[in-house]
Amino acid sequence: MTKCAIFDLQGNEIAVASEKTPLIIPHDGYAERDMNDLWAANVRVIREALQKADITSDEIVGIGCTGHGKGLYLWGRDNKPAYNAIASTDSRASSYIAKWKESGVAEKAKKKTLQYPLACQPVALLAWLKEHKSEVYNNIQWVFEAKDFTRFMLTGEAFAEITDYSGTSLMNLITSSFDEELLELFDLKEVYNKMPPLRYSYETCGKVTSKAAKLTGLAEGTPVSGGMFDIDACAIAMDVTDEQQLCVITGTWSINEYISRIPVSKSPTTLNSLFCLPGYYLIEESSATSAGNLDWFVDTFMTEEIALAKQKGKSVYKQVDDIVANLDAESSDIIFLPFLYGTNSPNYNSAIFDGLNNSHDKRHLLRAIFEGVVFSHYDHLQKLLLAREAPKTIRLAGGAANSKVWVQMFADVFNIPIEVVKVKELGTLGCAMSGAVAAGYFADYKDAAAQMVKIENAVYPNEQQHEIYMKKYDKYKRLVNKR
Repeated sequence: MTKCAIFDLQGNEIAVASEKTPLIIPHDGYAERDMNDLWAANVRVIREALQKADITSDEIVGIGCTGHGKGLYLWGRDNKPAYNAIASTDSRASSYIAKWKESGVAEKAKKKTLQYPLACQPVALLAWLKEHKSEVYNNIQWVFEAKDFTRFMLTGEAFAEITDYSGTSLMNLITSSFDEELLELFDLKEVYNKMPPLRYSYETCGKVTSKAAKLTGLAEGTPVSGGMFDIDACAIAMDVTDEQQLCVITGTWSINEYISRIPVSKSPTTLNSLFCLPGYYLIEESSATSAGNLDWFVDTFMTEEIALAKQKGKSVYKQVDDIVANLDAESSDIIFLPFLYGTNSPNYNSAIFDGLNNSHDKRHLLRAIFEGVVFSHYDHLQKLLLAREAPKTIRLAGGAANSKVWVQMFADVFNIPIEVVKVKELGTLGCAMSGAVAAGYFADYKDAAAQMVKIENAVYPNEQQHEIYMKKYDKYKRLVNKR
């Protein structure tokens, strides 16, 4: 989705506009978007949000951008997009990860990046382009991440915001800088001069140009902050400003994270990036195994229900919630591996419904998807807890946070109380906070969170349900580990 949201300085949502962003899949494992179409979508949703808010553009005091991490957005030396945007679900560069692991490059690089490279990161995608699309590689002027491209289109100024680029495997996280020696390890030394200047998320990184103002309806000269990686935006919008708090984000990606003064290396799958609060690392366990699996099922197999819900002016997801709520955990014995868009298992790279027979129907499949997504998050949580104590509560965001049934399921499986933030568009609140800090309305993110973040009461786990889910989780783990 491409979204624009407007907030006031108390964190109240004034207006939201969004539209689905088409995905281009030219080959298996590819996931691309047309960058011109993406910018046009940004223009439309900004205009729509301003109209819905019924305010004048000069009332906007600051702008922040956020977007998915990883992937690749290239700007050419001919002042045009150099290639289609590559999304974070793209896996074309998987062979480079295997090669770097076997050669020892991945282990050497980790001393600087504090993470192992991933197929969807710019480091692997650039290596693929260098070998397979040399004309594209040689035309690169700037290497952008998603939100940095949007900010560039708003301001005409190229910057690399630190939280996003620290998750690319192109940056030295010890020195908080780009590193020629690191890039040479990956045979990408030419990329060093194509990396934009680094900035922090709360720094002003340009102002809205006259051209962008005419297109969007924004006021020329409105300051635009660095913005941040979407997982940082969601974390800061949940007031994750101390080391005790742990948060879970349920989108296409399963994001599970907390902040720490020191990086963590106990698990080979744990990622370290630089958080938007200076001095902190964001410790992350993630995979593309979350609520996007439900979206796929609904879009593919519930077209009649979608049409009927639309006629009644209701959300089809409310119907889905009712279906899952009316089928208890013990009545559904299907195990779902939520690997439609990615995996966190070395043994599977596709989704599976295990235990399916002719006694099952759509209800059982929906409950299995809910449970499979939670089990995948729980896998990541267990790895995070190798390096820290369990938190007193966990904050939840993303698609699952809109479902009372799903929130309760997270509490029951995790056996930890779950808190939900009182805002629908969490990531946009986080980047609005960066805009407010950059514009000087708050001293820092802790100050902004104290004023703009509101937490709902916790949902507590049911011990009996936890025991039932742990038996099902054992089946899930046996299936995931099956060779």
